Amino acid sequence: MTLLTSSRTLPPTRSIAPARWLSSLLLSVALLGGVGGCTRPAATTPADTAAATAPEATFTNPLLPSGADPWSIYHDGYYYYTHTTGRNITLWKTKSLSQLGTAEKRVVWTPPATGPNSREIWAPELHYLRGKWYVYYAADAGTNQTHRLWVLENASPDPLQGTWTDKGQLTDTTNKWAIDGSIFEHNKELYMVWSGWEGDVNGRQNIYLAHLKNPWTVDGPRVLVSTPTYAWEKDGDLGATSNPPHVDVNEGPEVLSHGNKLYLIYSASGCWTDSYKLGMLTASAKSDLTKPESWTKSPEPVFQANPTNGVYAPGHNSFFKSPDGKQDWILYHANNQPGQGCGGFRSPRAQRFTWNTDGTPNFGVPVATGTPLARPSGEK
Repeated sequence: MTLLTSSRTLPPTRSIAPARWLSSLLLSVALLGGVGGCTRPAATTPADTAAATAPEATFTNPLLPSGADPWSIYHDGYYYYTHTTGRNITLWKTKSLSQLGTAEKRVVWTPPATGPNSREIWAPELHYLRGKWYVYYAADAGTNQTHRLWVLENASPDPLQGTWTDKGQLTDTTNKWAIDGSIFEHNKELYMVWSGWEGDVNGRQNIYLAHLKNPWTVDGPRVLVSTPTYAWEKDGDLGATSNPPHVDVNEGPEVLSHGNKLYLIYSASGCWTDSYKLGMLTASAKSDLTKPESWTKSPEPVFQANPTNGVYAPGHNSFFKSPDGKQDWILYHANNQPGQGCGGFRSPRAQRFTWNTDGTPNFGVPVATGTPLARPSGEK
């Protein structure tokens, strides 16, 4: 989800139209005074907290004071990071993601003053595909109902340099409401996953998947791979006076490959609630990913709030490897207090995760801010 003020008549949401509206109110106040699956075996404990480690070898969360929908990619010795600003695309560049606060940053794209992609710039992702850089983002024309996915391209070796070219809207033939687009490559084929509406009425966000002909063109039908079904995916009340009064949410899909399986990690429930959390779908690496039956939903969330550690509404994640390629890390946003919703209180956090004996990811529990964590292996 994302936040920021909006002129929409319907409440906005980084997850769904309504969430943004609530988050904007919270941010304004702050500025005045951010299918049934199998049972998972006992998990190994992630080595998150660094015991008796030298201070220079550790870092603490949050990585930045504020930032929703965090994304990072490691390429040619640098991490490139971005998150939702709502008004532009800003990229950070650093050799050490744990030291993001001191990274070089630059606004690489500003939307036009008017038009279909001029407002509410949400959840940008930076990908390096076929020898060029691409930014995928959601934007609207001033009303939440017009939110769609868009693509930028840059041939420069450094995405903070060069020229970003507008490749236009990225859509399937239905051209329905769409946010949180993410691209992944499997068996040399490109796919896109995103959160969208079935029709033209807000009320439920689903996860869809489609095959891509190239990084900016969908060449197949959208396939529904997840819809909110469990109670933990349906915390989305907005109040009787809201339109709609409730929204069920699946959003922020990200695909993780490990062994002979693909894991689609997504955010469930409204970002405006403390119940925002991560769920998981699993598919065989040999299956046809464009068939709904290839994906199985786990019946329980895989990452959720930890009040003991003071972490609420963790979600909208991405993944990255340590510089030496030996460790797996999850990057996500969360709030420090209950009731902070989908606004500027959300901050980006990173922690290492491991793998269970059956090959599924074990994300552990969200670590408290200020806890010393060992830096990703290979960082300098």
